[in-house]
Amino acid sequence: MSRLDRIRTKMREQKLDAFVLTSPENRRYMSGFTGTSAMLIITLEKAYLLTDFRYIQQATAQAPEFQVVNSGAGFYPSLTELASQAHKVGFEEDYVNYADYLQLKEALPQAELVPRAKILTDLRAIKDAEELACIRQAVKLADDAFAHILKFVDVGKTEEEISLELEFAMRRAGASGGSFDFIVASGLRSSMPHGVASPKKVQQGELLTMDFGAIYQGYCSDITRTICFGEPTEKQREIYDVVLQAQKAGIAALKPGIQGKEVDAAARKVIADAGYGDKFGHGLGHCVGLAIHENPNLNLREEQILEPGMVITIEPGIYIQDWGGVRIEDMALITENGCKVLTQAPKEFIIIE
Repeated sequence: MSRLDRIRTKMREQKLDAFVLTSPENRRYMSGFTGTSAMLIITLEKAYLLTDFRYIQQATAQAPEFQVVNSGAGFYPSLTELASQAHKVGFEEDYVNYADYLQLKEALPQAELVPRAKILTDLRAIKDAEELACIRQAVKLADDAFAHILKFVDVGKTEEEISLELEFAMRRAGASGGSFDFIVASGLRSSMPHGVASPKKVQQGELLTMDFGAIYQGYCSDITRTICFGEPTEKQREIYDVVLQAQKAGIAALKPGIQGKEVDAAARKVIADAGYGDKFGHGLGHCVGLAIHENPNLNLREEQILEPGMVITIEPGIYIQDWGGVRIEDMALITENGCKVLTQAPKEFIIIE
């Protein structure tokens, strides 16, 4: 079943006459169009891609299932013309701002506008074979970049230098870019879960946490590894081992048919039992695809049932202010019987002498 068939099935279930899509990820998912300016109008019989003169040729090539419309006068006049018979129209409430919502109302005065972003969220959560191939390549690019960075990092290198080298390595190998602002945090800064790279130089005896990922044909990867410069202290080894065991517990619990909060609990229990429960303050993971953070998540509150075909991160951590932190992260594909870890970079405690 094509993606248009799948969304139309959902539209019929919810009695929608049309669906207006404007977010870049949803536009790409439904049509294949990668340009920066477009609106999709999907009805039960037609599919339109509205764009301007700059992208007509590109849209025609990338979105063969859509009728491409040159909306030089703006999207909303075209929307009025093409969806004038629609009485119930879905829109992405998690992307449309209030000003855009008012324009939608003005363009479709006859229609009831209903928030239905979850339709796309649910469709995108289950990856097809083509998507999985892109994700696997994005993961490989990150794995290879980690192998490369182990030869590059050294005492005296700045976090910014390390971050740049990671991105250069992935781009040289075929990535279109990094999937987010990389986290490269050393020493005391490694206690910040989102400590983006700074001019700080790595020092002997410090931990270094690197959280990074590649984009390949629009799809993201996400990996975190923590390494040590010089012989680790007893506490550094202890914290690393607790996080690693928590990550393994999360992976062991990851399977279809359970809630995200159950997987989170399995990993969180390991950290809590070791006495560091209050030092793990974020969720265990999140789904990944065209966006780096997709639903469902693995956290204390997530009740959505996990299904085969979802790709999700497992990333426990311990963060101790004025000491440092450790995080280990892999990506895994939920299968019919459990999960398959996609990330292949080594997870043993790596020591840079």
